[in-house]
Amino acid sequence: MRTKRTNSPGLRPGTARLFAAATGLVAAAALAIPATAAGAQERATVLGAESLTAASDAVLAADVPGTAWYTDRASGELVVTADRTVSAEGIASIRRAAGADAGALRVERVPGTLSRLISGGDAVYTPGGRCTVGFNVRSGSTYYFLTAGHCTEGYPPWYADPAHTISIGPTVGSSFPGNDYGLVRYDNPAVTHPGTVGTVDITGAANATVGMPVTRLGSTTGVHTGTVTALNATVNYGNGDIVSGLIRTNVCAEPGDSGGPLHSGGRAIGLTSGGSGNCTSGGTTYFQPVTEALTAYGVSVY
Repeated sequence: MRTKRTNSPGLRPGTARLFAAATGLVAAAALAIPATAAGAQERATVLGAESLTAASDAVLAADVPGTAWYTDRASGELVVTADRTVSAEGIASIRRAAGADAGALRVERVPGTLSRLISGGDAVYTPGGRCTVGFNVRSGSTYYFLTAGHCTEGYPPWYADPAHTISIGPTVGSSFPGNDYGLVRYDNPAVTHPGTVGTVDITGAANATVGMPVTRLGSTTGVHTGTVTALNATVNYGNGDIVSGLIRTNVCAEPGDSGGPLHSGGRAIGLTSGGSGNCTSGGTTYFQPVTEALTAYGVSVY
């Protein structure tokens, strides 16, 4: 299992509500459309929980970039999606690693490339790129915003404009890979930070459930809706960047949307991590559960 690069600001737990202002930055969504003609899906043999866990560990150990996987408890399968960069040998290496538990795997091809991307635009900025604010949070009288950990990696300073003339404040917490969340403190009183996502007032946070209706807001593609399709997914973005415990959805996203909020009504649910696909043909996007980040940093929505 990969070591998580995690740092916390050591904040006192707050009791307010979480806010999700999405001013956009980075990552593309993940598209999980079955590959066409060739058929694409390889059905698995239904096995027990022990074999499913062993198969998941084997996929992680195989370390094939461009893959994502989650356990489908209803069907008794470990569903592995492979993007266009994954060769037949890559899939074969996963099956070899699974060994006797290879029968628990169901492999699906998806178009595009699983990625976490940074692009320019009107959102929150660092010297290295642009990201979307996920949720505004606080601890006592100190205010912060949550975003993706791959945006806060390296602890950059943040700005409200692409020219870097309007300072927001510093990164004070970052966890990536392993997790994908980070925390930025508001130091400039001239930068407002309301507790909403678009026009929706975020009044609390919740864990995702399969089938939950969700809405994503990003600076590149705006508002898109869909449902949660799986929990506890793992994505291998390559170069050792493996993130686990993610929420899998059928909501699209594109470069510039990373870090942005996923909510269900007035409840904060997740932070955009990455995936494949786009908002023209459709996509599957993965989200960091927001409740984990709230607990890690001792902050709350408001």
